Parts: sequence; C-alpha cells; structure tokens
Amino acid sequence: MARPAALAPAEVGRYATGMKSNTKSSITLPAEELRLVRSLKAKLKVRTNVEIVRRGLRLLQATTDRAALQEAYRRASKAVRAATRKEIAELDHLSGEGLG
Repeated sequence: MARPAALAPAEVGRYATGMKSNTKSSITLPAEELRLVRSLKAKLKVRTNVEIVRRGLRLLQATTDRAALQEAYRRASKAVRAATRKEIAELDHLSGEGLG
C-alpha cells in the first residue's frame, strides 16, 4: 500500500505550534458592526467571522507599517534637503557650460 505524501506545513492544520485547536473565540459586536462583518463575510466568501476580523487586523497592521515608513522617509528627506539644495546651487553653473 502506497504511503500518502507528506503535507506542507501550511496544510497540516490551521493552528500554529503551541496553539490549542479546541479554543473558542468570541467577541460581542454592536449590531451595526456585526452587520458589516456579515456583509464582508459574504462579499469575500469567507467561512467565519473570525477570518474577517483577522484580515482586518492584518490590513490595519500593513497600513500602520506603511504610514511609519512614509514618515521615516519624510524625516530623512527633510534632514538632507538643505544640503541637497546647497550642492545643486554649487553645481548649477556647470549645467550651461559649453552650450551655445
């Protein structure tokens, strides 16, 4: 009898190592938010309300990380802006050299 192929780690189970598989998740939502969760559940064709909440948390984390990265670039740009303008001003006379 042939032995079944081993499953990839993601296919073995949906719980990470150390998580209990028999734990119930429960949060009480106001009626309007529950309607929103159910609406998203239908639109996204997701099986559980918990998956909607998980996706929302991942999206929130990605948005927050992106905002932090943008702020870091903004601060870095501001820090070198004066030096960059000075360098450009010093080299500006070279841009027209030899033309004419």
